[in-house]
Amino acid sequence: MRKYREQWQKAATEVIRSLLQQSGIAGAEIPMPTPETPPSPELGDISFPMFPFAKALRTAPALIAKNVAAGLGSIITDGGEAKADGPYVNIRLNQKSFIEDTLAAIRTEGEQFGGLTELAGKRIVVEFSCPNTNKPLHLGHLRNDALGECLSRILARAGAAVRKVNLINDRGVHICKSMLAYKLFGGSKTPQSEGVKGDHFVGNFYVEYSRYAEKNTQAEDQVRDYLRKWEEGDPEIKALWRTMNDWVISGIEATYKRTGVSFDKIYFESELYTIGRAQVLAGVDRGTFQREADGSVWVDLTDKGLDKEVLLRADGTSLYLTQDIGTAIQRSQDWPFDRLIYIVGSEQKYHFRVLFEVMKLLGFPWAENLHHLSYGMVNLPEGKMKSREGTVVDADDLLDELEGLAAEEIKNKEREEEVGDLSKTARDIALGALNYWFLQTTPVKDMTFDPKESISFNGNTGPYAQYTGARISSIMRKYQQRRESFKGGAFSAAALSLPEEWELAKTIADFPEAVNAAAKGYNPSIITGYIHDLCKSFSRYYQDHPILRNTDADLVVSRIALAQGVLQTLKNAFSLAGIPFLEAM
Repeated sequence: MRKYREQWQKAATEVIRSLLQQSGIAGAEIPMPTPETPPSPELGDISFPMFPFAKALRTAPALIAKNVAAGLGSIITDGGEAKADGPYVNIRLNQKSFIEDTLAAIRTEGEQFGGLTELAGKRIVVEFSCPNTNKPLHLGHLRNDALGECLSRILARAGAAVRKVNLINDRGVHICKSMLAYKLFGGSKTPQSEGVKGDHFVGNFYVEYSRYAEKNTQAEDQVRDYLRKWEEGDPEIKALWRTMNDWVISGIEATYKRTGVSFDKIYFESELYTIGRAQVLAGVDRGTFQREADGSVWVDLTDKGLDKEVLLRADGTSLYLTQDIGTAIQRSQDWPFDRLIYIVGSEQKYHFRVLFEVMKLLGFPWAENLHHLSYGMVNLPEGKMKSREGTVVDADDLLDELEGLAAEEIKNKEREEEVGDLSKTARDIALGALNYWFLQTTPVKDMTFDPKESISFNGNTGPYAQYTGARISSIMRKYQQRRESFKGGAFSAAALSLPEEWELAKTIADFPEAVNAAAKGYNPSIITGYIHDLCKSFSRYYQDHPILRNTDADLVVSRIALAQGVLQTLKNAFSLAGIPFLEAM
């Protein structure tokens, strides 16, 4: 569709400039007319409002529309049609040419259909996930991971070179809490001895610390002492830290593998925080930052509408902000970027405003290219999660529940034989349900995750989209089995004359523009919205217009080509959203 919009936009611009010359107003600065989609298909396929040109042409928009429509008739010769409707110029495309071009593009480009060059030459770092090594991944991480993976794929499809990075928060007060609890209550227990996944094992001690701290006022001092000893390199503390971190990281990596999440580079806070501290101390020497009487270091950002913020504690230990300074610097050295996107929850908005201002104060030119993609909280139908109280929904437990629900749905529909490998299909449906649900909401909004609703095979869900793909795949298999019945049939775009077929063709052609909009807005929900629209359009069409049950061989072959276009487009959109494609459900 983009090709046609640009073609008509260029032609309309040419006509408007000609009208300006005829009026003796040549040289006036005018914008290009903006293509819109008419509110009703009956009006046409593309629309250009003429309001922006009324002042320059000193003419009413409705009259401009008539003149532009008349002028377009002599420029566009492919059979398209331009008509004035009040202040709008409505374009009706040549359906035959459009369908032929669209389906030919899909056949030629295949898995690359939807690819763009808008971001060609741009290097973009996307940071996401960033777990702590004191507990397993939870429901919030799953939304973060879905956003990070999907956005990375969208940006790459738009032409950018993308580097996915993860920062493992493996040091600090929160880590020391789990360490202290294990030292007090763990004895010689290990994940292996208890038969518990490593990240869950350590997470249990984080909860145990909270119980301990409620009854022991010295708990906070003990944790601070652990952190101080860690930064001083105490051998015993370091050994315990390494052991517990290894337990957690092995568990988290297993969850990543299960959810299809991967990274090009993994950073560890423990290896980077000293870089930030060195920068802060250098800033003190330059007078950029201030050291207080107690030894702590602060930055005054009140002139930026922010507060005074601490960069180093009085005891010299680092904070998250200190670590993030060092991490940004290291990334710029490892892989010079045009943009660095942090995918972090909305509760950290203020933190990133401070970080970005500090990086500017430190004089790094790329500090202008830092972006925080803020996303909302994930709640459950019964309310918020609280990790310290052990009420967080662990990612692994949620995936187990979704897989169980998917397997139950398949059995209820008596589709075990059709799907073949029940456990694998259930895993793929669960992952599709999870990613689709997280991505269908605009990132900035809070959301409620309902496991049972997300796994439904009906409605705006991942399984519904997967089922549509499986249904088209079934049609293709049946077509191959009965191909002799349609021998001699030939593709004809003219045979696809139904309004529903025209809408399907236009929806397919809109896929590259959906990718472009999602990349520009850092908004994966545009892709899931597109998937749902395409699935609904095909389902309505297929319900009323059989593809194989037809005696006209040309019509069957033509409809099969259209269905194949839908299928390839769905596969490409699924790959961006992390939705496994299923041949059968």
